[in-house]
Amino acid sequence: MELQNEITVSVRINGTQFTAAAAPEESLLEFLRTRAMVMDVKCGCNKGDCGTCTLILDGQPVKSCLVLVAQANSKEVWTVKGMALDPLMQALQESFATHGAIQCGFCTPGMLVTARSLLADCPQPDRAAIKEALSGNLCRCTGYKKIVDAVAAVAACQASARVQGGRCRVWKQQ
Repeated sequence: MELQNEITVSVRINGTQFTAAAAPEESLLEFLRTRAMVMDVKCGCNKGDCGTCTLILDGQPVKSCLVLVAQANSKEVWTVKGMALDPLMQALQESFATHGAIQCGFCTPGMLVTARSLLADCPQPDRAAIKEALSGNLCRCTGYKKIVDAVAAVAACQASARVQGGRCRVWKQQ
């Protein structure tokens, strides 16, 4: 099927170049899921309200449902799966599991990407800054306390690991 008024879009996705035809009005989210078959970016609301589709576009967290694919042309995209080997992402994933911050898991990719972006930019945020950073990501299951606890634990661990020169491992504090 040929697209009317199609454009050719080339995006580096998780380190791999991907080029395909797309409609100019297509969102980056739609492009990733239907053309590049990147399924770890979830579609929650398709309106920018839930944050489930959050990913990193040229170093910045964005809600991919609000970005036209043409705006992503020649740019770099990182998803939660693409950052799986990143030590900070690994610490966040471990902390989310340890703190019970994952329930249904639908919001988790967007939460993790947002939290990783925060901690990369601000390694020691206070709880208010964590809440503010996550405010654009909706979760219907956890009530957010466990998610904030998980991110705060990684922030505390990062400070300790930097001082000790070690890997950040997070254990739930009793």
